[in-house]
Amino acid sequence: MAKLDNTLEMLKELTDAKGVAGFEAEPRKVMKKYIEPYATEIEMDNLGSLIAKKVGDANGPKIMVAGHLDEVGFMVTQIDDKGFLRFQPIGGWWGQVMLAQRVTIVTKKGDVTGVIGSKPPHILPPEARKKPVEIKDMFIDIGATSKEEAMGFGVLPGDQIVPYFEFTVMNNEKLLLAKAWDNRIGCAIAIDVLKQLEGVNHPNVVYGVGTVQEEVGLRGAKTSTHFIQPDIGFAVDVGIAGDTPGVTEKEAQGKLGAGPQIILYDASMVSHKGLRDFVVGVADELNIPYQYDAIAGGGTDSGAIHVTMNGVPALAITIATRYIHSHSSMLHRDDYENTVKLIAEVIKRLDAQAVHTITFD
Repeated sequence: MAKLDNTLEMLKELTDAKGVAGFEAEPRKVMKKYIEPYATEIEMDNLGSLIAKKVGDANGPKIMVAGHLDEVGFMVTQIDDKGFLRFQPIGGWWGQVMLAQRVTIVTKKGDVTGVIGSKPPHILPPEARKKPVEIKDMFIDIGATSKEEAMGFGVLPGDQIVPYFEFTVMNNEKLLLAKAWDNRIGCAIAIDVLKQLEGVNHPNVVYGVGTVQEEVGLRGAKTSTHFIQPDIGFAVDVGIAGDTPGVTEKEAQGKLGAGPQIILYDASMVSHKGLRDFVVGVADELNIPYQYDAIAGGGTDSGAIHVTMNGVPALAITIATRYIHSHSSMLHRDDYENTVKLIAEVIKRLDAQAVHTITFD
């Protein structure tokens, strides 16, 4: 791999970190390392979400920019007598992307390599071969010959299981392939938004947040929003890319490299129109590219943020990403950089009057 610049080093470290929902300590440590130089102070809520505060005007509105630390993965639930692992998906998985994939079991004795297996097709009847294997019929092979040997490796029920993939810059160097873009890219955006505001007068207090347990119910977004009590909330996450073969624009509009996605609607919220119009106005003013999308299924942390306390005007801004909720996914570096630029420029304009107008007009 060619030498990585500072941004790519950060993105590699964030995506390489192992942290499914409920096990976010490792990515939280990485995020803290990178965001700390730009934060006035760093705190955590009691569930484990990282909250980095940057004060501009201490009496100004509170602006929350949240990515989630967790990735989709699995948990060990049983070890059978022959040393094979049964597991529980953590987050949404499509069975067709799982078989024969390498995984890492994170144990108290260190990492253990495994591979997801099932009955071989050669011994199945013809009709069964045509059907996808159900997740409940899969197992993980760690090369153990007995339950005792598996436990000797350090494996225990409750251990997290993380997809294995190496961060890769594609031949087109704008395209980046990695595990856990969902949603370490949001954490990176929160870091770089605070970095962009370094030494800049901004009329508010900004919170860069790495939430926990988004993939299992937007849980850390609830607790961190209670902790912060923001006036405005942004969830930064991955979105659907519709620029691969077989996908129509009616099904998914998102394109890699076409700018941040302004989410109009998803299963967790109807986006706040006043905030959406404000963000689009800034993008138009500065000629920052953007695209709209609506997602009938799925949601983001904004779904929890906007209904916390008395309600918080919130918006999801996402990056079109191919192959999410699998071992590896792909996004475009320009979309990342334009999202950072857009949110930073929006924050510079979010003074008390702007927030009042967004909220009440």
